[in-house]
Parts: sequence; C-alpha cells; structure tokens
Amino acid sequence: MKKLFSEIPCLTGERVALRRVPLSDAHCLRALTENTEVYRYLPTFLYELKYEDKEDVVRQLYDECLRSSLILGVYLGNDFCGLAEIYGYRAPLHKASVGYRLLEQYWGKGIATESLGLMVRYLLEETDVEIITASTMLENQASANVLKKNGFRRIAHAVPEDWGFARPTLTDKWLRTGAAPQKRYRFRT
Repeated sequence: MKKLFSEIPCLTGERVALRRVPLSDAHCLRALTENTEVYRYLPTFLYELKYEDKEDVVRQLYDECLRSSLILGVYLGNDFCGLAEIYGYRAPLHKASVGYRLLEQYWGKGIATESLGLMVRYLLEETDVEIITASTMLENQASANVLKKNGFRRIAHAVPEDWGFARPTLTDKWLRTGAAPQKRYRFRT
C-alpha cells in the first residue's frame, strides 16, 4: 500500500485523466477560479484561491499544498477541465475526503463522475484509505448525484459548517467505504 501524499499519481480512465497540473496550465486555472458559477457551491478557502498569481498556485501545489492535500488536474485528452482533490487525510482512521471542481463547459458530461471514480479506486485499492468522505451544499444536487453514482451514501443532512461565508453553510455529509466501483481504470505513477 502506498502512503497517501508520498507520490503524485497519474490516474487514467476511459476518457479522463487526473494528473499533475503543469505550469503551462496556470491560465486555465485562472479561468476556473474566476468563474463565480464554479465556486458558488464551494468553500471560500480552497487552495487555488490562496494566491492571486495562478503560476504561484501551480508552483506550490506539489510542495506546500502536498503536505495536507493532493490536487490533480482533470484532463479530457490535453484539455484542462478542472481540479480533483484528496484532502483531510487522517492516517489513524484510514480516512480521507474528496472534492472536485470543473470549468462550466464540462458540466453534465460525466467528467466529474469518472474523476471521482478514479479517486475512489485509487484511494481504496492503492492506499491505506478505507473511509472516504465528502460534503456538498444542500443546493448542489449535481454533486450529490455524482457522489451517489460512485457509491457514496448520505449520512447526515443539513449540517452547519464553516465554509468561509458570513453564516454557517448547511451541508450534506457523504460516506464511501468498501470495494471500489465496478469500472476498471489504469493507474500510472
């Protein structure tokens, strides 16, 4: 079993690949972070929002950021679609959390579903993670559906959390354990 965050994997599915974000895609990251629709259902403190200069963000993704989370680019061929993140790793509990955000033009195309499937398979088959959690705003039914398609079940409803807004954000809590999804994906590390 690999120790989470000990390597930066390249996870390849039928259409989607999750891999290291190169500096040349900093302009794509800027397009993602500048779209208010993308971040409407997300916390205000995500790593890619930390620095104004997106080249600085990319430079730090696999240094500073890798201590607490793994952020991979989501790619359809060579096209940057967004980010997939594994964070909140708790080694003694064998638990990690997942999240994703895509450029608006890639919504509704199954890319989030396949990306999450790749993360789930990697975590459950390649690392010591046994419990995967996620949170969604109540209003974000699209992400709730992506989680359901990947075997997550809602374990709590309307839980107030600090997502950086003026008031606590009401979220649903999701859990995934056990065998990975049926689809077979290839991993290159």
